[in-house]
Parts: sequence; structure tokens; C-alpha cells
Amino acid sequence: MSAVYHRDLAQGSGDWLEIRRGLLTASEMRLLVTPATMKAAANDNARAHLFTLVSQRIAGYVEDTYTGYDMLRGHEDEIDARIAYAQNYAPVEDCGFITNDRWGFTIGYSPDGLVGDDGLIECKSRKHKFQVETILKSVAEDKVPAEFLIQCQTGLLVSERKWLDFISYSAGLFMATVRVYPDPVIQEAIVSIATDAEIKINQMHAEFQRVCKSGVRLLPTERRQDQEINI
Repeated sequence: MSAVYHRDLAQGSGDWLEIRRGLLTASEMRLLVTPATMKAAANDNARAHLFTLVSQRIAGYVEDTYTGYDMLRGHEDEIDARIAYAQNYAPVEDCGFITNDRWGFTIGYSPDGLVGDDGLIECKSRKHKFQVETILKSVAEDKVPAEFLIQCQTGLLVSERKWLDFISYSAGLFMATVRVYPDPVIQEAIVSIATDAEIKINQMHAEFQRVCKSGVRLLPTERRQDQEINI
């Protein structure tokens, strides 16, 4: 099996959180791959992400996270970016999630939209200072900012589409769009690093189970729903 499109999933919904639980995904692959060298990242963020994924597989759910102003602004900006793109370039179709398991394990991707049979869009909300920097340093050279390169290439890899339009949006400034095509060298590095990460996650999971059966002092607990917490 290759790319599977879960078109009816609403991003952010319970079903969406469940399908991506414990998976390596395009949005977080940047934590594992160093763009400058295309080698595996060996730092606290990379290690913490592996622990996050193995904990989701063990616990069976994704912990709730705080939604701050930047995230709320980003959500609204992405909606406006999709509308502007559809009005000026091409119609955009919703798709909640894409999975691909052709490497013997699954990588996931949440596209911001599908364009025809061949394209995708990836929208980013930027503060004004970052939008100006992006236009001057990246868009002027027709390239994606380095911090989003791995996500875009992973999205193309998982979706098996021919191109992706990266959209940088900042309300009140110009919206910038850069077309990205699959890069075999980058994608080969992503697959290699993802494969090693999946091996490590499985090893951590197995070690966790071994320790739990070793007789150490562990007591089971019950999950507390956020709505049950009195603040």
C-alpha cells in the first residue's frame, strides 16, 4: 500500500488526533532532520520527540496542548491564505490526513489543501518581521525558508504528489507563494532518518514493557480528562 487519503477527517478532531497518534509526521520531521546537513538531529528536541511518540503508543492517546494567541492567529491566517490562493491560482480541496506505509512503517501528513490531481498547498502564518525576512531572503530566490523545507519535502514524499505550493501569509503584507518539487536527495535522507527513528521508538517501547514486567514499584493510574481539572 502507498499513499492513503483520509479526506473526510477534520483536522484537530478526535479522529484526526487518533489517526496520527504515535506516528512520524511531516510537521514534526524537522525535529529529526537537520536541513543544513541532511543528517539526523542529535539534540534534546529530537530525543524528546521520540519519547513523545512512544508515550502516545503506550498511553493510547494524545495529550491536550495549550492553544495560545499565535496558534489562533495562525489558524485564521491559514483560512485566509487558502481563500486567496483559490481566488487567484486554483481551487483547493480539503483533506484531513494522508498516510503512507511503503517503507514498512507509516509516515503521516496533514495537508492544508489539495490542488487538482498533482498539487498540494502548505500555508504558514508569519509575523510581519518574519514575512519581510522571508520575502527578502527566500521568496526572492524562489526557495522555501529552511525551517519549512523538511516538512514540505516530507509532505510531497507521503502524498506522492508532483508539486507543493508553499504559502507564506501575514495579514497586511503581501502573500508569497513558492512552488516546491520533490527532491530525491532530501527525500532519501528523510526516509533513512525516519527508518532509524522508527527502530528506536520500537526499541524504547519494548524496553518500557520489559521494565514494567521486571518487578519495579509501579502502580497503574487513570487518565484525568482536562474538563475534570478545576482551575
